[in-house]
Amino acid sequence: MKILICFGTRPEAIKMAMLCKEFDKRQITYKLCVTAQHREMLDQVLGFFQLKPDYDLDLMQPDQSLNVLGSKILKEIDAILEREHWDLVLVHGDTLTSTMVALAAFYRQVKVGHVEAGLRTYTKKAPFPEEINRQLTGRIADFHFAPTKAAQENLLNEGVAKNNVLVTGNTVVDALNWTLENLKNTPNFPGLPALQKQLNPSKKLILITGHRRENFGEGLRDICSAVLQIAKKPNVEIVFALHMNPNAKDKIVEMLENQVNIQLINAVTYPVFVWLMNRASVIISDSGGIQEEAPSLQVPVVVTRNTTERQEGVDKGYTYLVGTDIEKIVGTVNQLLETSKEGRDFKNPYGDGTASEKIAAFIANLSL
Repeated sequence: MKILICFGTRPEAIKMAMLCKEFDKRQITYKLCVTAQHREMLDQVLGFFQLKPDYDLDLMQPDQSLNVLGSKILKEIDAILEREHWDLVLVHGDTLTSTMVALAAFYRQVKVGHVEAGLRTYTKKAPFPEEINRQLTGRIADFHFAPTKAAQENLLNEGVAKNNVLVTGNTVVDALNWTLENLKNTPNFPGLPALQKQLNPSKKLILITGHRRENFGEGLRDICSAVLQIAKKPNVEIVFALHMNPNAKDKIVEMLENQVNIQLINAVTYPVFVWLMNRASVIISDSGGIQEEAPSLQVPVVVTRNTTERQEGVDKGYTYLVGTDIEKIVGTVNQLLETSKEGRDFKNPYGDGTASEKIAAFIANLSL
């Protein structure tokens, strides 16, 4: 069986890395293709997990539209699908890479496996464009690796045959566990000692990220206004990890640079970011991956979105949907800061760290 694994962004790479390692462990032959929809951030992850692409399309360009990027992905991946015979293409999640690669494989009559399948908000523009990307990939896919039973139910309700859906947990938990173990063995990981010196160990750390398109503009301004209020507390230290997209970065720098109790840091490597998450008392973020990782670290997440395709964490009281409402952000963070991390007992609803094993075992038994 000839398998092609495709991804293009840093989050996809993190979530597919352990599946690649599991394939290597089981001696399942595959080739790896990256679109480099993210370039520098993707390369960090490839280096950390020691993954070497067989095909690197290197498609990232500044300010290209989704349509332009999508057309490039479709064209370039088609050439790879034509060059060799493939039995299965594996894609991940909700990115433009996932959808365009799945579409190209369908047109070439190659089977598609969708990792992290079935997540839904059923709100067309939230998140934009990820919700529709994920639904389109789901319509194309032949095999669906759902991280939770709720995701499985979404797929079954949409008419997907049950024997084509496997509940696996989320592969990001596999990657998180592997990274935590590596940090134990390499306490002076590059970039970490310098960051540790910047932080005040006597203060509660609040870690923040923000990159969603639907929050560009007014939403980001409101988030920053809330951060300025929270920073007035003398016992907190805020670290805002900046996204490389200038639409997300510039407004944050304008409003928060050189403010008391606030540190702005450029994108760090995945292991350093895991260390920050583990050190944090509260995380404020619009990231889906962080919602899945944080329960394993016993850290609550204040989600600056109005909807989430990861409702399990909300239902368990691990994550809090607040949108970009200033009062909700400030009030929720202040409330969470009063509860010590040691007093929490989170059981991660997104997996136990064996998702990659389950997916690899399923694929190893396929007859294509």
